[in-house]
Amino acid sequence: MGGVLATDDSPRKVWTPETKIEAKMVEAMKQRESKGSSMRSFNTIILKFPKIDESLRKCKDIFEQFDEDSNGVIDQEELKKCFNKLEISFNDEEIKDLFEACDINDDMGMKFNEFIVLLCLVYLFKDDPQALRAKSRIGMPNLEATFETLVDTFVFLDKNMDGYVSKNEMVQAINETTSGERSSGRIAMKRFEEMDWDNNGMVSFKEFLFAFTRWVGIDEVEDEDEED
Repeated sequence: MGGVLATDDSPRKVWTPETKIEAKMVEAMKQRESKGSSMRSFNTIILKFPKIDESLRKCKDIFEQFDEDSNGVIDQEELKKCFNKLEISFNDEEIKDLFEACDINDDMGMKFNEFIVLLCLVYLFKDDPQALRAKSRIGMPNLEATFETLVDTFVFLDKNMDGYVSKNEMVQAINETTSGERSSGRIAMKRFEEMDWDNNGMVSFKEFLFAFTRWVGIDEVEDEDEED
């Protein structure tokens, strides 16, 4: 994941998307960022964790419904059926691109947290006519409100509105909340490292989403299921 730093005649370095999905993600996020964020501090985000956690866990029923062979993952064929059921109109190539983008283990099976990330990307893309096409909204108002909160959070973190969150932007966001606290820098670094899983110094919306599912404990849901 990630791109390359363009070092042409531009006065500042620009992060270039590496894949079509990442480019669509960045473009859709820039359009959303032009509207601004309602978030005022990182504490505002943290206070929303319990409600977000509750909403995302309700996706488990949807996930299990479309995991037809009950093996704990959704494959591409099952995902196609899922999209048809949710009235999300993507062609085979778009579904393949999305699947591969969210299947971070490259095991051809989408786990629950990966499925949540995919649905949130669908939500992000839905209003962009040049991006992946959706015939209708996901159809779950509460879930859409949760996805909007996640998008709004990323907009708050991405101060320069380039579609990525840098280490400096994360530090700035944390410092706005914990101004004067000696530990604020360490907190920011820890949060950023949790998001930047490919260690390239820039965090995409997808990376942010995967980190967020861990922060609210979605990974623990999977661990509990495996133990059962």
